[in-house]
This record gives sequence, structure tokens and C-alpha cells, in this order.
Amino acid sequence: MDLELQILKNLPRDTHPTIAIIDEYCAEYKDLFKEVRNYECFKYLDLGIISTIKRK
Repeated sequence: MDLELQILKNLPRDTHPTIAIIDEYCAEYKDLFKEVRNYECFKYLDLGIISTIKRK
């Protein structure tokens, strides 16, 4: 569904897909979050934990 239409109708936003394994793991926890924004932050936190990043 179009994001603008979701906002106008005051509907919850759709989540954006990330890596499939993260989406599968986090799907079990989706009901714990009232807002999509919080759920997406949870997914990105998990993604950051398993991803390799260079140290500064």
C-alpha cells in the first residue's frame, strides 16, 4: 500500500524488508511492538549485531 495513503487513512505502515534471516527471526517479536517504527529499530539493531563493521 502507498505510504501516503496509509498516513492519510491513519493506518499502520508496512515494514521494510531487510535480510531474510533477520525478517524471519524478528517476525516472532512483531506483536510486541505497537508501532512499526519501533519494530524496524529492533530489526536494525539485530542486523547491526550480526553484521561486520570496521572499527574506527
